[in-house]
Amino acid sequence: CQVVVHDVSELTEKLFPIVEAMQKHFSAGSGTYYSDSIFFLSVAMHRIMPKEITQIIQVDLDLKYKTNIRDLFEEFDNFPEGAIIGIAREMQPVYRHTFWQYRRENPQTKVGEPPPDGLPGFNSGVLLLNLEAMRQSKLYNQLLEPTMVQKLTEKYHFKGHLGDQDFFTMVGMEHPELFHVLDCTWNRQLCTWWRDHGYSDVFDQYFQCEGEVKIYHGNCNTPIPED
Repeated sequence: CQVVVHDVSELTEKLFPIVEAMQKHFSAGSGTYYSDSIFFLSVAMHRIMPKEITQIIQVDLDLKYKTNIRDLFEEFDNFPEGAIIGIAREMQPVYRHTFWQYRRENPQTKVGEPPPDGLPGFNSGVLLLNLEAMRQSKLYNQLLEPTMVQKLTEKYHFKGHLGDQDFFTMVGMEHPELFHVLDCTWNRQLCTWWRDHGYSDVFDQYFQCEGEVKIYHGNCNTPIPED
């Protein structure tokens, strides 16, 4: 077992020029804060990690594992042709809310709709990054360009505050083929904030998750069930 520790300020320095353009669209603050770049680490991980690292799993700290994380690595083998990132769906109607204007202008859209047929967006608490595929994907690297970010945010009237998660969600609306959708049991989010903030009527359509939970995610400081 080898542990490598990375210096945050060093990473931020490499990240900033790559993600600066998207920060104003997907950061909580108004404007672009240098320190915020770290919330976009996953987006440009393929440009920062050494070439010999071909796959990486990035996870939030507020997780509880009910299975061996080695099993999660096997999900890389399930990526369909063209997919470069493994990620689970967002389990609250947050993007139903964020995309309200686009949804109003496109009443038949699947954008922001609940699963199984809708596009509820993604949650970046558990990420499988196929760095080699990310490096080789011409499409993905084009999507990192400031002009493309601008074009998509304008198309979807998108203004978010969740960093990499917002970027992946927006890209997933346009290019779902870049993503392998992980089963909800790999990122069983527990936050219910949106249930009490205007979406109680549809909340359960987003929040339900069948099957034995492999990873609990106590997002928005939600307590994780004891064994």
